[in-house]
Amino acid sequence: MGGDAVRTGSASVDVSQVGEASRSLWRRALDVAPGGVNSPVRAHRAVGGIPAFAARGEGAWLWDADGRRYVDLVQSYGAVILGHAHPVVAEAVARAAAEGTSFGMPTEREVLLAEEIRSAVPSVEKVRLVNSGTEAAMSAVRLARGFTGRSKVVKFSGCYHGHCDALLAEAGSGASTLGIAGSAGVPDSAVADTLVLDYNSVPELDETVAAVIVEPVAANMGLVPPEAGFLEGLRRECDRVGALLVFDEVITGFRVARGGAQSIVGVLPDLTVMGKVIGGGLPIGAFGGRREIMDHLAPAGPVYQAGTLSGNPLATAAGLAVLSELDAEAYDRLRATARRLGEGLQGALSDAGVQAVVTVWETIVGLRFAQSPARNHREARQCDEAAYAAFFHAFRSEGVLIAPGAYEVLFPSLAHDSSVIDRVVESAAKAAAALASRL
Repeated sequence: MGGDAVRTGSASVDVSQVGEASRSLWRRALDVAPGGVNSPVRAHRAVGGIPAFAARGEGAWLWDADGRRYVDLVQSYGAVILGHAHPVVAEAVARAAAEGTSFGMPTEREVLLAEEIRSAVPSVEKVRLVNSGTEAAMSAVRLARGFTGRSKVVKFSGCYHGHCDALLAEAGSGASTLGIAGSAGVPDSAVADTLVLDYNSVPELDETVAAVIVEPVAANMGLVPPEAGFLEGLRRECDRVGALLVFDEVITGFRVARGGAQSIVGVLPDLTVMGKVIGGGLPIGAFGGRREIMDHLAPAGPVYQAGTLSGNPLATAAGLAVLSELDAEAYDRLRATARRLGEGLQGALSDAGVQAVVTVWETIVGLRFAQSPARNHREARQCDEAAYAAFFHAFRSEGVLIAPGAYEVLFPSLAHDSSVIDRVVESAAKAAAALASRL
């Protein structure tokens, strides 16, 4: 695959719309950062070409280093729910920064944010703030092991819980398999107690399992909703053997509803992992759950976890500002926007004769180039990644940004009003027509 083209079938799509300022920054980045990026998906390896470099954002819009404007449906992979540079958030962060950026001491906003989370999330009685979703998931698993005195952890293929060693395991062939390290540098011993299963299939557990960790709505293999009975079955199995059920709501927490996915599906976990929205676009993570479990954390209990920047004043200020804006009316608007976007995308692709499935779950939209929806990771991977890559570039050339990978989702924000969505749908029709001409 060339640096300026991405191939689909026997045709290629020109991606030279990236301007010279971004190209120059890319050359410099390659010299100083591994792969030119600080998170792998940003390198565009899955879609080809090179990334545009973001310069600024406002509401639903993003400008790159060359001054080109796009409708942004990435929104920091869901962390930005009010839209870029929302004045309430910007003012809160500025005020907090003027008072000091880090103290190594407790602050009032840590307490306030924890109280907000507890009041909103049904299963949470106590909260520990950390610095990322990865850190939150890693710590939740450690806590589950410490609380139960057991070692095995069940996860589901295609569910991403950050880049900690024990959770970087993927499924092998068959219905279930012992974990195989998902990265160089992760020894097999690190995942020896990780069992990887198929999403939407309820396993039979035993008394060696400390925890089952799952995305209640899978959003890292495209958008794969839970089937009826799946999450309920996990709850019953965990109760039967005394294991803890852990919901990873880094994406869905405060995104699909104020109480997260658990408040919609009606299944309560023992521990909940959160991130993204609760930091308003600044680095943050959190995990919380029942009082008797959380009190096993140091200094109250024997499970150690710490962080110099945990509960950072800027992140908590941003998080509180965002949560103050998320009332019932806001979620009604987000759901309506997601439906309008999903229906519009599906119509544009279908009208162009492009085979694709657009899935909407509450406020999240999934785009999959395939004949039918997927119910697990194995089925999710049976999609046309080349078609997604070609559509990504055609969409970008029409002024719309989606994630540079076929297994991500689209995140409309509260700033994406009906006129913006209509513009997106018009651009999708043109991008779909361009894609159809090359298939």
